[in-house]
Amino acid sequence: MTIETMKRAAAAQALTLVRPGMKLGLGTGSTAKHFVDLLGEAVAQGLDVVGVPTSEATRRQAEGLNIRLSTLDDLGELDLTIDGADEIDPDLNLIKGGGGAHLREKIVAAASRSMVVIADSTKVVTTLGRFGIPIEIVRFGEAASARAILSAFEAEGGSCQLFPRLKADGTRFITDEGNVILDARLIGPDGALNGGRVARPAQLAARLVAIPGVVEHGLFVGLCSAAYVASETGVARMARSS
Repeated sequence: MTIETMKRAAAAQALTLVRPGMKLGLGTGSTAKHFVDLLGEAVAQGLDVVGVPTSEATRRQAEGLNIRLSTLDDLGELDLTIDGADEIDPDLNLIKGGGGAHLREKIVAAASRSMVVIADSTKVVTTLGRFGIPIEIVRFGEAASARAILSAFEAEGGSCQLFPRLKADGTRFITDEGNVILDARLIGPDGALNGGRVARPAQLAARLVAIPGVVEHGLFVGLCSAAYVASETGVARMARSS
């Protein structure tokens, strides 16, 4: 079973949660793309739902599949958000933002009664941090924001290097909201890049969001209620204990 097959299997399992009339948050990324594709097939067969996309890429995909779309302002609370993740720990804390959409993804997840993550088994970790943490910042005062971000990691007993998110052509990646991203790569005790881990996700999340230039970060703490994780042996459900 390939990774893409696993992703689609997890997406198919999540689709069983969808009921007619639901207001859905539609995630962004390679795994969420499978869910939107499968949802489009169900809509073509008569399923009536309305979705709120978490990125312009997801909006274009959903529109191409004739999935009815609206906005959070019009719909209010959503029934369910289905999204992917870059890392999932045993408490269902997440790192998201590999696709640069974590700001809208977090807004939509927070406006939902339930957020369910779909992923392949490579995304499950014992402790968050191997992937790094995307941090969306405003462009004004970027150097000052970067210094404050480094200090936040140090206050939590860790360290990192910050890398501007770039596109394939070498220019800065600009988010759907017009901001830029700094990717924090955690440094391990031996000095290895990507070797560090986040010992206290909630505390680090609070320190980062308190920085004036930080718009949002990729730590999702307490938002995910369940995850469908696909492996060679099938799809398993992970649930948050509290």
